[in-house]
Amino acid sequence: MVHGPTASLPASPSTERPLPAPAAPKDLPAVDRLLRDAAVAPLIAAHGHALVAAQARELLEAWRAEALQGRLPLARLQELPAALRQRCEARLAPNMRRVLNLTGTVLHTNLGRALLADDALQQILACMGSPNNLEFDLARGARGDRDSLVESLLCEITGAQAATVVNNNAAAVLLGIAALAGGREVIVSRGELVEIGGAFRMPDVMAAAGARLVEVGTTNRTHARDYETAIGPATGLLMKVHTSNYAIQGFTAAVDEATLAPIAQAHGVPLMTDLGSGSLVDLAQWGLPAEPLPQQMLKDGCDVVTFSGDKLLGGPQAGLIVGARQHIERIRKFPMKRALRLSKLPLAALEATLRLYLKPDRLTRDLPTLRHLTRPVAQIEAQAARVLASLQRALAPRFEVRVAAMRGQIGSGSLPVETLPSAGLAVAPVLDGKRGTGRALDELQTALRALPLPVVARVQADELWMDLRCLDEGEREAEFLAQLPALAEALR
Repeated sequence: MVHGPTASLPASPSTERPLPAPAAPKDLPAVDRLLRDAAVAPLIAAHGHALVAAQARELLEAWRAEALQGRLPLARLQELPAALRQRCEARLAPNMRRVLNLTGTVLHTNLGRALLADDALQQILACMGSPNNLEFDLARGARGDRDSLVESLLCEITGAQAATVVNNNAAAVLLGIAALAGGREVIVSRGELVEIGGAFRMPDVMAAAGARLVEVGTTNRTHARDYETAIGPATGLLMKVHTSNYAIQGFTAAVDEATLAPIAQAHGVPLMTDLGSGSLVDLAQWGLPAEPLPQQMLKDGCDVVTFSGDKLLGGPQAGLIVGARQHIERIRKFPMKRALRLSKLPLAALEATLRLYLKPDRLTRDLPTLRHLTRPVAQIEAQAARVLASLQRALAPRFEVRVAAMRGQIGSGSLPVETLPSAGLAVAPVLDGKRGTGRALDELQTALRALPLPVVARVQADELWMDLRCLDEGEREAEFLAQLPALAEALR
């Protein structure tokens, strides 16, 4: 064995990949040069020079900052035209987008509430891309009133003497109080001083309308004598507020409109009721919770009734005001009306929606809100079974999927305490020790929302529930299934 200096060993080949050559700021083209690239010409042809140049300038500035930090690979410069195209497409992408509502809430406040019927969509397309008779009386050849487009329909459906419309029900309440009781007192039960969301509180509405609020009764019990005692020379209005977004149970008492109307009439004070959700048909005929109807409120003696257009009525956002002609005319002529009036687009949709109510036996077919609310559970279960295998393939092996019975909501702002039997797909993570249940479900929800047609579901009992009540069969179901390969790819 030979002892001596250790012989040098040959260097082993490096297993590390060489770092890509960085680009220097001078390697980036000028804006004009980039815009002259043949690959950019179709972008300019499609979107115009100004937009593409602005996006090119911002893109090059961002890449130049990376180059100064030595973080921009030289080879990446070949991707400049493609990066510019992506940047232009992202800039032009709409912020308001279609989504698939699998939350189980039919009238979801955050997802746009009521879906418009096909007739309403066609009416919008027909009238918004063309001059229309918004305020022109075609019969007389003279200036008209935009209320006339829907007033006769509202009167026919509700039995009112007159009607007017504004841009939402909050505006209808505000306008009604201001026109009928500005500078005077409005008597309301303490149990009806509601907040309907977005800090829209009835006491604040009274103040904004210039009226003085007079509370009667207690939180849980109000009697007819409470109203009678409170009425005085300064009283301008008796008001009822339908508490559709909460319920008080137990030892309670309230005064209905039929009881209150004679009291108002005896003192020469108008009675106004705010129904909020605004159903125009008896929901009980389909086994749904009954809601007070404007028709019944008018028969019970109310002088003015306000309700929403985009909740149970199933139309666009609007505030509908119906009632006795003398009071509606005061409201219509009040200066605030112009600031709150309904524009031509929702008016077109509202008229088309109201026309559907002239065919009541077709409503559950033609009106999406009623179609979804009355959809048979057996049909939803069959759809869930049909979709199950495709979703299982997309989510395996990280998630397990099963068909499950569920309960959804009619609306987060309309009958929120009422639930609907439904069915859907329950997705549970297969835990591997790397991520917990909450983290896995968050990742799944994020991937669903990032799809080209975002999917919004809900988490319940450590599972992601996809309630299929609002997933129409046919085109919508096909759109959902077509996205599943992209979902699988996103979760890898």
